[in-house]
Formats: sequence, structure tokens, C-alpha cells
Amino acid sequence: MHSQIVVLGGGPGGYAAAFMAADLGLEVTIVEADPRLGGTCLLRGCIPSKALLHVAKVISETREMAEWGVAFGKMKLNVDTMRARKEQVIDTLTGGLAQLAKRRKVRIVNARGIFVDSQTVQLEGGDPATYDSERITFDHCILATGSVPAMPGMFDIGSDRVMDSTGALQLADVPKTMLIIGGGYIGLEMGSVYAELGTEVSVVELTDGLLPGADRDLVKPLAKRLGKLFAHIRLNTKVVGLKDVGKKVEVQMEGPDVEGAIAYDRVLISVGRRPVSAGFGLENTSVTINDRGFVEVDQQQRTSDPHILAIGDVAGDPMLAHKASHEGKVAAEVLAGEPAAFDKVAIPAVVFTDPEIAWAGITAEEAKQSGRKVTIAQYPWQASGRAIAMGITEGLTKWIIDPETDRLLGCGIVGSGAGELIAEAVVAIEMGCTVRDVADAIHPHPTLSETVAFAGEVHLGSATEVYRPKRK
Repeated sequence: MHSQIVVLGGGPGGYAAAFMAADLGLEVTIVEADPRLGGTCLLRGCIPSKALLHVAKVISETREMAEWGVAFGKMKLNVDTMRARKEQVIDTLTGGLAQLAKRRKVRIVNARGIFVDSQTVQLEGGDPATYDSERITFDHCILATGSVPAMPGMFDIGSDRVMDSTGALQLADVPKTMLIIGGGYIGLEMGSVYAELGTEVSVVELTDGLLPGADRDLVKPLAKRLGKLFAHIRLNTKVVGLKDVGKKVEVQMEGPDVEGAIAYDRVLISVGRRPVSAGFGLENTSVTINDRGFVEVDQQQRTSDPHILAIGDVAGDPMLAHKASHEGKVAAEVLAGEPAAFDKVAIPAVVFTDPEIAWAGITAEEAKQSGRKVTIAQYPWQASGRAIAMGITEGLTKWIIDPETDRLLGCGIVGSGAGELIAEAVVAIEMGCTVRDVADAIHPHPTLSETVAFAGEVHLGSATEVYRPKRK
């Protein structure tokens, strides 16, 4: 069996690459071990977690309505129904992808692909009915194998009470107590879900703050809220051992406010993800893998092997689905002979907690580390009429600006809907807009989107809702 293009992996990057290549007239085959397209994002990550976060948000809002004199009865939770609804969301989207592949005449091979050499993949397992030979040869392969949750050896004790994010999303039950090891976005998102469902959630983080690497001004409102939602947040604390003691997991910790063992019904390991670059024969090709396990690529997504390109999580940080999709389209265009390159300057990142945190472009900390001079302009949501009406005044919109040209370099937002609001900032940064370009664009009132323009007005000294005239 031969195909012009083989895409190894059917996640957001893989199917985007395959569909684009097919649209450009190339013959394409997707080799995917899972019987459904969608990859980690759709099947075990982005989509199911956001579905459950929506549930958590609604539960939270029912409590907040008490301030308006609206009271709801005690929550009744049917975990089976919730789990079924989550799976329905996944099935709807995977079914749509299967139809799109069929209409584009993209062949789907349900198997595990292992490189024999730079132009041959051995097919193993899966559904043999989807392929008629044990090997498939190709002109080019787009590697889109993604990433998996990291599980340090000391935490892998063989207990089903110790979970990674995939296990947490299966929603086997709603435990009475849960410890989340790692204060990153995945742990905080899943912790928020379980806390709203009734679990007593605790977090332990090795560093001195939640969401290491994120702007501290953006993290503060979230940390304040999670401090009330979670039972404990232990910073500067190290987990030194786990032990399954029957119906609980005993966790040995060392930190400023804890010393010794505490037992939890479940433990969620959330210490990052690692690229899937080993175990399927890349050593039989000329692909170069760096010391972090990422496949090295250039701006056209080409690897050091002329027959293989790589996209998405396996091709380097940031490990984000939307970055993978764009890289997939670039790879397809390159193979079709078009002058394409991945040269984005603002890849947005969103933490879908409550409140949400989103940022794009450079951060103030990154500018400081590189010695670049920047100006920061912030607009507090306490001055936003819409935020006050909605009771979400903890928010903040922040621009990072070049002081010499007034060009927008970065943006950070914390607050309800930050993930939606950041899109305007991405366009502005990519287009090389100045502060005045955004501030002078009329934004609808009353909306949270106004804060994007108003933060610019703070810089210009023309903000009327706050008293912060520009310094002379």
C-alpha cells in the first residue's frame, strides 16, 4: 500500500494537516491507533475538560445568584448522566471529523504505525479491516504523534487511585478528598471541576506560586478564588512518596506548613506532559530528537530527514492544539509546493479556570529576562460597567507596549471570558498595531471587550473611567 502523504496521528494537528493536504490535491492517509479521530485534545483533553468546566461554572453561578436574591435547592448530582453527556459531546465531534475525512477522500488506517525506514511504516494492531497490507510506503510523512501526561517513576505505584489527567476525565466517581500534585493549568482546571462537584481538593506545588511562568498579576485573582474553593494550597512543598493503603493513598510531603503523611481518596498527578517521540522507530530514520524528547524542525516543519515533517506537541513548545493545527496546515502547504512557513509572533494560551487567564505575545517577565524595555498599561475591571453588573470585578486587562513605537507586543487578561477576549489582542499583535489602533477602534458598550481598548487608553492618558492621566 502506498500513499503520497502519510500523517502519523489523528489529533488536531494531524487531521488539520491531512484535510489541508487533501484540499490541495494530494493523496493522504491518516494512520491513527485510536479508532476515532481527534487525538488527546478531543478524546482525553481540551474538549471533555471544557465540557466539565462548563458544568462547574454553572454550579458556581447558582451560588453567586444568592446575592441577587435568587436561591436554588441543593444540588443533585448524577455522575452517570454527566459522564454520558460528556461522551456525547466527544462522539458528535469525532463523528463530524470522520465525515469530513470521507468527503475529502482521506484514507483512515486504524493501526499503530512504526517506522521501518524513512519511507515505510509497519502497521500493527488496531482494526486490520482498515488496511490491506502490513506496510505502507509514502513519499512524505507528517509526524503528529502528540504528547502524553508525564508520570514520574516515584508516583507510578500501580494504584488506580493515582490518576493522570486522562484518568481524572473519566470521572469514575466524585471522591471525598483529592490531592493534585502540580499547580499547572491542567491540575487547576481539573481541581476546579472536582471541587465544584463536591470533592475536598488540595494542591501541592513545588515552586512558590500557582501556574509557574504565568504573569503574577494575572495569577493573583485566580489564586485568591482557589484559596476559597480548595481545602489547601501548599506552595514550596515537595511530595517525597506515595503509598496505596487500601481505600486511600498516603502522601508523604515536605514543606513549610506540612511535614509527614496525609491520606487522600484519590491523587491526580499533573506535573506536565512529554512528547511522544520514542517507541515507534524514529531511530530507523534520520530525524533528530533533542534532549527534551522533541523532534527538531525548521520553520517549514521539516525535520532533518527529507521525507519526514513534524508538527504539534512532538515538534516543541508550546504544547497547544491551536498551534498544532496551524503547523499542520503549514506542513501540508509546504508539501504542495507553496511558500509557507510557521512564523507566528503571538500564540495565545488560555487557562480555563474561573476566572480564566489568557495571554499572547511577550510577557513582562520575558521582556525583563531579555533586557527589553517595555511599558505596561493595565485596566482594572472594577471600572468596567459590565464587570460590575456581572459581579466579576476581579478581572484585569494588561498590555505590554514598546515605549519607542507604541507597538503592541503582548497582552494578558484575567477574568470571565478571557479566552475569548484574547483573540483581538492576537490579531493586533500579529498585525503590528499600535496602542492607538486598538484604543481608537470603537468597542461596544457595555462589554468586557471595552477593557482591551481602555487598557490602551490608560497608556495614552485618555481613559475616562479611571483617573490615570499620562505622565508628561
